[in-house]
Amino acid sequence: MTQQSSDLADLSQHLPRENSRYVALIPAAGVGTRMASNIPKQYLDLAGETVLQRTVDCFLACEKIEHIFVVVSAEDGYIDAALRPNPKLTILNCGGLTRRDTVQNGLEVIRRFSHFQDNDQVLVHDAARPGLTPMLVNKLIEAVGIDVNGGLLALPVVDTVKRCIAGQVETIDRKHLWLAQTPQMFTLGLLSRALTMAIEVTDEASAIESIGYHPKLVEGAMRNRKLTLPEDLELLNLFFKPS
Repeated sequence: MTQQSSDLADLSQHLPRENSRYVALIPAAGVGTRMASNIPKQYLDLAGETVLQRTVDCFLACEKIEHIFVVVSAEDGYIDAALRPNPKLTILNCGGLTRRDTVQNGLEVIRRFSHFQDNDQVLVHDAARPGLTPMLVNKLIEAVGIDVNGGLLALPVVDTVKRCIAGQVETIDRKHLWLAQTPQMFTLGLLSRALTMAIEVTDEASAIESIGYHPKLVEGAMRNRKLTLPEDLELLNLFFKPS
């Protein structure tokens, strides 16, 4: 077998299928220093539940999601009290120093010890995006389908964008700019390969891009904002107030 044939055969193991299964992976090993809180932001209270529980609940409500894996650090002292047990939920204590490390470690455990295969689809979602809805998850799944490039939720930039370097300000054309959100969905095998090869990445899509693929952008929603600063928690609370 030639090297090219070997590469194609290897790639075929990572291609999505019509009957691919869907699994959610939630990296939750960060500490969220910008929140100025004495506990990690994923464990803050959001309308009577932890932020992380709100995030997990969205995936529990999605029929297409077969299982949810939450990846925390080995030293995490909050997780046991933060989430209600559920047969569709597994906690993995293998978080790394960076988001990329945490996701990669989680993927390796899933590939080695679960029944999910490299052709199955993984939706990586920020623990601190509790405003996600089942409708947005289904929208992403349906829009990407079995496209090998995968895809992610994102928002087109609507504000005027400025760049400032050494005090020099210039306006940037926003026409083709998007703000990446999560989930970001790719096959288990392809994402694992991409993260192994790309060390300096800030999200999963950038790792996929670095090996030559072109993820699809699927329009998300403002409520799927990331909890980063204290005022973000106030805004997110509005979505969970009883009607």
